[in-house]
Amino acid sequence: MWLHAFFLIGVGISILLVNGLGLLSYGDRWWDITVPVLGLASLTAFVLGLVAIRKYKESSILVYASVGIGILTILFILLHSLFISD
Repeated sequence: MWLHAFFLIGVGISILLVNGLGLLSYGDRWWDITVPVLGLASLTAFVLGLVAIRKYKESSILVYASVGIGILTILFILLHSLFISD
């Protein structure tokens, strides 16, 4: 759950810095580092959430929310890769 909190806070701060304050741009180098770090944090949280549910029979709503966010991250990665045009 904490990894997804890190993921959501990182994405929120990034969007605020680009769209809200206009300090950065999505074309800058920082975005090339930020996205993989946050993506790996989300995918790690997804895997750990699945392990907690299957192995330890975890039933916390936060674990299920973490798995849900992980599924959305995976769908975003797959769909973004299909429709990206550089």
